[in-house]
Amino acid sequence: MIVSMKRYATKAEIEAVCERIRDFGYKIHAIEGEERVVIGAVGMGDVTACLESLEAMPCVEKAVRISAPYKFVSKEFRAGRTIIRLNGFEIGGDEFIMMAGPCSVESEKQIMETAIAVSRAGAKVLRGGAFKPRTSPYDFQGMEVEGLKLLRKAREATGLAIITEVMSDRDAGLVAEYADVMQVGARNMQNFALLKALGRCERPVLLKRGMSSTIKELLMSAEYIVAGGNANVILCERGIRTYETATRNTCDIVAVPVLKELTHLPVIVDPSHATGKRSLVPALCRAAVAVGADGLLVEVHPCPEKAVSDGAQSLHIEEFECMMRELKGYIRLWKESRVAEAAAV
Repeated sequence: MIVSMKRYATKAEIEAVCERIRDFGYKIHAIEGEERVVIGAVGMGDVTACLESLEAMPCVEKAVRISAPYKFVSKEFRAGRTIIRLNGFEIGGDEFIMMAGPCSVESEKQIMETAIAVSRAGAKVLRGGAFKPRTSPYDFQGMEVEGLKLLRKAREATGLAIITEVMSDRDAGLVAEYADVMQVGARNMQNFALLKALGRCERPVLLKRGMSSTIKELLMSAEYIVAGGNANVILCERGIRTYETATRNTCDIVAVPVLKELTHLPVIVDPSHATGKRSLVPALCRAAVAVGADGLLVEVHPCPEKAVSDGAQSLHIEEFECMMRELKGYIRLWKESRVAEAAAV
């Protein structure tokens, strides 16, 4: 349920409402605005008695049920956009954010060369896997801690924020020491122990849609993290598994506007995993900007033909630079639409 306090309710009144909610056994999540506070409450059982009790309190303007199974991430709970502030910029705000880098950290030379190039081209976040989940146990699994140290070095040299994958709840604390954003891969979207650990983490989380997961399942996984106390979640459409074999996955591009209708969380697109072909990445990037995504997560490598993982879908540095120039016009129109959207609210 959602409890909207009256304008300028005092801290004592807000705490009294929170205490009443706790008495009924519900968990609390509050959003503080300039003039009023909105309190979200979730838990098991019928909320009727709690609603009636709260509505009787003079400091409460209204209390209503949330119909969506995902409570805290739904637009019923928060009508505006969640904006994640990171390293001097915002994700989900009025700036389109590019995240770029190799699938895996392979060497200092590779990650430093890529970091310098993508930063120069306009990226704000450097991606790079230190821990890599692979289908085959014989494939490269990542440099692990040494990879994290190289990512930190690249951040110090370029000022880029770092996004890297965390595969286990046991590794969450370690990865958080190095990463600015914790990435949950498609295979781990329903790793609930990991999601709960990230709910207790203070780092933003990028949650990728599972390869066979519905939009509802993606939002329920995000709910695990937000309900655990971490509201800074970014959703990522990276393609789903269908009968089509022409591409690595099938990019559900309409998922972006659908998610925008259902949730206040930022939504980005990973065109590299969605297509599996570098020749298709620029076109899908343009489509992602056009449908209103908040950013892109693109694989870039200085020498894709020698990459130890995902070389076929990684852009050459020169191709990435060219694509960034081509996207400028699309992003300008994207910004204009954001301004118009804000004015209409």
